[in-house]
Amino acid sequence: MVEGGWFVRPASIDDLDAILDLAGQTGPGFSNLPADRDALRHRLEWSDRSFAATLSAPKNELYVFVLQQAGSGRIGGTALIFSRIGARVPFYSYKITRLSQYSRQLDRTVTTEVLNLVNDFVGATEVGGLFLLPDLRNAGLGVLLARSRYLFITLHRERFGELVLTELRGHQEPEGVSPFWEGLARRFFDLEFEEADRFYALNGNQFIADLMPKYPIYTILLPPEARAAIGRPHRNGVAAMKLLEAEGFRYDHYVDLFDAGPTMHGAIDDLRTVRDARAATVELVSGAEAAEPMLLAGGTLRTFRAMRGRARFKREDATLRLVEDGLPPGLVMNGERVFFVTR
Repeated sequence: MVEGGWFVRPASIDDLDAILDLAGQTGPGFSNLPADRDALRHRLEWSDRSFAATLSAPKNELYVFVLQQAGSGRIGGTALIFSRIGARVPFYSYKITRLSQYSRQLDRTVTTEVLNLVNDFVGATEVGGLFLLPDLRNAGLGVLLARSRYLFITLHRERFGELVLTELRGHQEPEGVSPFWEGLARRFFDLEFEEADRFYALNGNQFIADLMPKYPIYTILLPPEARAAIGRPHRNGVAAMKLLEAEGFRYDHYVDLFDAGPTMHGAIDDLRTVRDARAATVELVSGAEAAEPMLLAGGTLRTFRAMRGRARFKREDATLRLVEDGLPPGLVMNGERVFFVTR
């Protein structure tokens, strides 16, 4: 049984050791959370600057969040938001298209899929780095961690773009090898998947775009295992893909250059959490009054907090009667303005 009192807050440099421990458990292909102390320190310092910045539009910010248990202080997960990808270095994807060709002599049509190198998501916001410890994954905390990012975006809408995307880790064999990498990219880099994965995590995918062919790639020329991996999520990402679809993300045949994992995207203002979030003033109550499960968030930038709770919304005065029992102590105050969504 997972104890309560969990909430999401901005990460700080003091969380470095805990996040490094989490990063060591993610496995290959989890590029947004590299198991490297210097790289994680850089990301946390970048995040600190982003939370402190005064902005009227997205530039090149990174916001890192952690899931923490009140009382024990245990860190159980991470999540992050890049405000605007492609701001400094190009952001590449493969777009899968179909090409049909007809031979009059043979009276035959041949249709094949083609991978095209594109920059279609430059300027979009990216959510990623979602990792939750295995023993917490059946307690609904993954939903809190994932949707807390959309509540943060709601509270600070001017800091983000019109489009949002996320790259899911691609399919891997049980031993941790990427069939797509082995069937295509390795031919141009002569690197083991683990080596390439580490370099990707530390440096991004520019090196792949630099050395991969710029011309369309006919997937029929790839080994069957590589073709079958295109657009297929890692086994640990299947549930996350369903959550993303429920939130309003869609898979539109864009895949990652590295392992061909699916890239999902949507309009920020059409995301379920952003669209349905309501502002309210908190009225803390005790006892088991009629209430429904909710996710709520308050605070500004560095003081942001997101948590689960039970409450009843009074439309007539926009008051959220929030049951104190089970809440992380001291994180929500009477009279505080919050945004909330029903679960």
